[in-house]
Amino acid sequence: IQERLEREYNLNLIATTPSVVFYVYLSNGEMTKISNPADMPDPGTIAYIEEPYVRGSVLVPTEFVGSVMDLSKEKRAEFVDMKYLTPTRVELIFYLPLSEILLDYFDKLKSRTKGHASFDYEFKEYRRSDLVKMDILLNTKAVDALSVVVHREKAYNRGRQICEILKEAIPRQMFEIPIQAVIGGKIIARETIKALRKDVLAKCYGGDISRKKKLLEKQKEGKKRMKQVGNVEVPQEAFLAVLKIPD
Repeated sequence: IQERLEREYNLNLIATTPSVVFYVYLSNGEMTKISNPADMPDPGTIAYIEEPYVRGSVLVPTEFVGSVMDLSKEKRAEFVDMKYLTPTRVELIFYLPLSEILLDYFDKLKSRTKGHASFDYEFKEYRRSDLVKMDILLNTKAVDALSVVVHREKAYNRGRQICEILKEAIPRQMFEIPIQAVIGGKIIARETIKALRKDVLAKCYGGDISRKKKLLEKQKEGKKRMKQVGNVEVPQEAFLAVLKIPD
């Protein structure tokens, strides 16, 4: 779909993580609806956040009940009921956050049940959750398209995974690129893309140590200036890789 839109409409699209509408209650008593994590208010002004929950129904052979229960637990699901439809097939009922099923719940469900499960859901209610906004900084600058709202318990692992993925996906530059996952100004994960090395001493023959030192210092200062003004371009492949990060 993305390739067709770019080709037929001459658009430059970026694929980002699917999001839901969060109800953000502020300390002054006001409530605002946020669908883009980049629009999240300052953490110091937030009293609490509510997220949409759904009632999920999974039809599955009895032999895969354990696998479905494990997957749903990973997705912060609340088990409600299990009904036997036949001696070998059951219906499992869960309440779970909509944000947890948007990305890959169904794919994982099919994988863990060898394609024998079916899934349906309907909106239930908004619930208060311990959610935080996590920013991803490249060269100390936040990339709005990589910002996510995540449950606090999952924040560290999620931040570490994103940093590791970006380190592999972003091409190296002539300057060092720090990648940081940040929550409320606190760095929770970090990776570094090392700078490309240029052999400035290749044409410096002989043993003139002082000249070699000057060349290396000049290179060091040049890279420092590049880092200060350098904007890091994030390839589309990096965004797609972040989308595929497992829980």
